[in-house]
Amino acid sequence: MKMKLALGPVLYYWTREKLQSFYEGIAAAPVDIVYLGETVCSRRHIMRLSDWLELANMLSGAGKKVVLSTLTLIESESDLKTLRKIAENGDFAVEANDMGAVHLLEGRTPFIAGPYLNIYNPQTLSMIASLGAQRWVIPVEMSRDVLQPLQQSRPVGMETEVFSYGRLPLAFSSRCFTARFHNLPKDDCRFLCLDDPVGKTMRTREGKPFLVINGIQTQSALVYNLVGEMDALRELGVDVLRISPQPEHTAEIVGLFRDCMERRVNPELALQQMEKLMPETACNGYWYGRAGLEQMVHAGEQSAACAER
Repeated sequence: MKMKLALGPVLYYWTREKLQSFYEGIAAAPVDIVYLGETVCSRRHIMRLSDWLELANMLSGAGKKVVLSTLTLIESESDLKTLRKIAENGDFAVEANDMGAVHLLEGRTPFIAGPYLNIYNPQTLSMIASLGAQRWVIPVEMSRDVLQPLQQSRPVGMETEVFSYGRLPLAFSSRCFTARFHNLPKDDCRFLCLDDPVGKTMRTREGKPFLVINGIQTQSALVYNLVGEMDALRELGVDVLRISPQPEHTAEIVGLFRDCMERRVNPELALQQMEKLMPETACNGYWYGRAGLEQMVHAGEQSAACAER
């Protein structure tokens, strides 16, 4: 089966105008699947479910397969109310990012198991398939060596999606790091995430980028990029590659991945062309079972930490 390209949900807080303009551009981009919705913070209210559904209809009309993504951390009855509406939408597939969403979708409709469900072994993968999952997104820190036996034993009909480009979503907290940075309580954050369209970079004492804070989410500062691993991904039988949106150059990144997938551009050249489009340098250490910030040239070759490049 031909490998597909997906655009993950926007992880940052952008204005309504920015989001609408962004997805109008994505409608013409060579991507097969588009994930929509707020996955990070329920206080981000610029886009309501009706607004996401309007974008979903527009993208579906442009030939994209649309998936509605759910929150990763459910904290209130209003969050549950929105979750129920997403589960009952009836028109679009749903990415479940917590087990509450899984159980709402169980027996109702096939769903996508998001990267935050902690699926690390064949038993868990079989269990989630029995509840109705038709595709799973591997945890972002999973290596190719751990993925390989899971691919060999995965349930019949189960697709595999790999986070292949973007700042890695590493952790979530009930506390808001952005509000804390501004000495504000979470409930009065003044929506200052709007001022950080790519998050707020934390640096080491030596001034090297280390992590990014994005509201309640912690991300890698370096950009995970598996375009150079295209042959290995194909050999493993990966079905879908996920690109995480950034405010600038996302369509160009999508185009380079597509060219690489279609063998119009070799992986090394694609990675080289992406260097000027990324907000930080590349890393792929997790894919090799190494420290996440390392950049491996290819299997068996000595690694170099991105922070030292």
